Amino acid sequence: MFRSDFLQVRGPALALALATTLALPAVAAAQGRTLTAQDYARAERFVGYNANPLVDHAVTRVTWLDDGRFWFRDHDADGDHFMVMDAATADAKPAPAFDRARLAEALTKAGGKPVKADKLPVTKFSIAADGGYEVEVRGQRFLCDPQVEGCTQVVAKGGKEPGVRSPDGRSEAFIRDWNLWLRDVESGKETQLTRDGVEDYGYATDNAGWTHSDRAILVWSPDSTKIATFQQDQRKTGTMTLVTTEVGHPQVKTWKYPLVGDKDITMIERVIVDLPAAGKPAGVVRLKMPPDQHRSTQCDDVSCFGGWEDVQWADDGRTLAFASSSRDHKDVWLRIADAATGAVREVMHEHVPTWFESGINAINWRYLAASNEILWWSQRSDWGHLYLYDAGTGKLKHAVTGGEGNVTEVVRVDPESRTVWFRGVGRTAGVDPYYQQFFKVSLDGGEPVLLTPEAADHTVTLSPDGTYFVDAWSTPVDPPVTVLRRADDGSTVATVATADISRLKAAGWVPPVPFTVKARDGKTDLYGMMFKPTNFDAKKKYPIVDYVYPGPQTGSVRGRSFSAARSDHQALAELGFIVVAIDGMGSQPWRNKAFHDAYAGNVGDNTLPDQVAALKQLGQRHAWIDLDRVGMWGHSGGGNATAGAMFRYPDFFKVGWSESGNHDNRVYEDDWAEKWQGLLVTNADGTTNYDDQANQSLAANLKGKLMLVHGLMDDNVPPYSTFLVVDALVKANKDFDLIVLPHARHGYGEDNPYITRRRWDYFVRHLAGNTPPAQYQMQPPKD
Repeated sequence: MFRSDFLQVRGPALALALATTLALPAVAAAQGRTLTAQDYARAERFVGYNANPLVDHAVTRVTWLDDGRFWFRDHDADGDHFMVMDAATADAKPAPAFDRARLAEALTKAGGKPVKADKLPVTKFSIAADGGYEVEVRGQRFLCDPQVEGCTQVVAKGGKEPGVRSPDGRSEAFIRDWNLWLRDVESGKETQLTRDGVEDYGYATDNAGWTHSDRAILVWSPDSTKIATFQQDQRKTGTMTLVTTEVGHPQVKTWKYPLVGDKDITMIERVIVDLPAAGKPAGVVRLKMPPDQHRSTQCDDVSCFGGWEDVQWADDGRTLAFASSSRDHKDVWLRIADAATGAVREVMHEHVPTWFESGINAINWRYLAASNEILWWSQRSDWGHLYLYDAGTGKLKHAVTGGEGNVTEVVRVDPESRTVWFRGVGRTAGVDPYYQQFFKVSLDGGEPVLLTPEAADHTVTLSPDGTYFVDAWSTPVDPPVTVLRRADDGSTVATVATADISRLKAAGWVPPVPFTVKARDGKTDLYGMMFKPTNFDAKKKYPIVDYVYPGPQTGSVRGRSFSAARSDHQALAELGFIVVAIDGMGSQPWRNKAFHDAYAGNVGDNTLPDQVAALKQLGQRHAWIDLDRVGMWGHSGGGNATAGAMFRYPDFFKVGWSESGNHDNRVYEDDWAEKWQGLLVTNADGTTNYDDQANQSLAANLKGKLMLVHGLMDDNVPPYSTFLVVDALVKANKDFDLIVLPHARHGYGEDNPYITRRRWDYFVRHLAGNTPPAQYQMQPPKD
């Protein structure tokens, strides 16, 4: 190694020549340009909190008030507006839901805190029978009169524990002291439903290790008389510990957190709780089966989308269907329980070589009790399709869908008309395989009917009775157009809103550039997104930064709908970079099963061979990309991949910024890693199938500049994962950079602006060879 003082003795010219010849980790021939605070301010225009508000009338989701009316939040240069639309009106048009200035004034008086009319923080809204309004603001409920002359805060009666409301709206179930309780919404009266819950062996408790809260995990029966839940056994589950940073004695935070390979992990014992009625006390019926794995058929928790979607009641409340997954997710069983006796029978079982999922970001199986059928989702044909089973015999009746392309999400099933409405991808020739479209199909078979013909990504919201749906369609380049359509044939009833990006363009915004390259195999198409500076000059050479999230549950590009700002990709590009996001093989469930399985059991792969192959193709395709200056950054799984890239491809990636990485999944929660990497196997020689995925084992390969970032209160990916890499780098005598955030969790919260600025500084200095402005202060909005 040459010391810097040796170079300095012989003059700057010789120093530069030697540095260039030796290809030291930092940028060899620095351009020497000094960026100003104005340069950063111009870049900051395209961070989400600035860019997204510049899009007017970008309505993408609505909330149905009843079968015919829905409301939505509109936005323009004058701020937010709350609109209501009646679908049944012949000339349906949006109209203001209320006088926003009067509502802001009334809420300010009622709540004692200032409420701005142009930024009403309303999260829930409904219209009462008398024309009055119920709104939720900052977690507080208010009742307002029809003329919005005054509002009254609704103070919840009873305890403060978060409750799960019953279908009839009269009761809510909650957890207290490890037991399940019932609260009458009107009176606040509370009734204890279970009595044998104890610490770490409680009812309905929410703890998957990486996520934990006080909410209750349960499913109400349709008639509001029974609750399906579980008693969660964590008594032998290992713990995770974090320590706070403060003046004086630190606080020790400890919770149950099972790890890969643990002999004892969290289990659930399924129960049905009968509510007290007519003098009859509450009762608990235990399902007659062994304890079940704390697993779902979709995510790494029993609750995936806010409820307990793998448990479904019959309409009459007499039976309960549920799906159980094995610890490694390779086996799934569909069972039906008798709610009165707890008797359980197995209906069907499916085994797959890698992992089973019941949908793509959705749980798609349905219990059709009235016809004694099960609608099932499987990738047995290499694509995600729907199949109809006899719930009595467990025999397959027939496939409901087939061919190329996936059913991604079952949105509605109408047992009477025997119709299924679903979102799907890759089913229409010539349309981007990541664009979701909306279809309907008969349970009895036949060709699905396309209801949203535009070659775009469609976000749909069905009316409660299934008569209408609101469709917001867009692409990464084209802003959303939102229309009201009929669900029977997809015909357009009315236009809800058409996004206007005039103000965004006036700020200098340019759309990202979608591109396609070949994967590591030279055959498979990969789809990505490129961000170029708004003052792009094809005669220049630009360093390139690859943003990565390897999944496998999603990818780097994320959604394909329009977004004015995707993370800070465009902002970083403004500072003199080409920024790309590429969905590599294995990172996306939207493609076929073989694509998603590309690195099954080999998490250390992290799509990195595809990232390298794609970047090299882009460099060959575009002379203005400098492949001698390649950087990467990512968060969580992307932090893992970034460090892995710096260690596995040390001559290709020169600069890496790794945030909160799960660098060794043996110190991450059991469910995620055991699904994607497999159960821990220790060989006779002491090696394991997890050795290669551990970044610390490759740390000695580092040549470039690497920044590691982690929050010390990260209860998702605990900071010890990064410290393993730190320890290995120290022992290998490697230079590296480290930022620890004493109070930050997995998302950095109030520290995020600081980390964003430091990330920009790092790439500007070490990849572009320029000098960033000193301690630029990011300016996110205060409200």
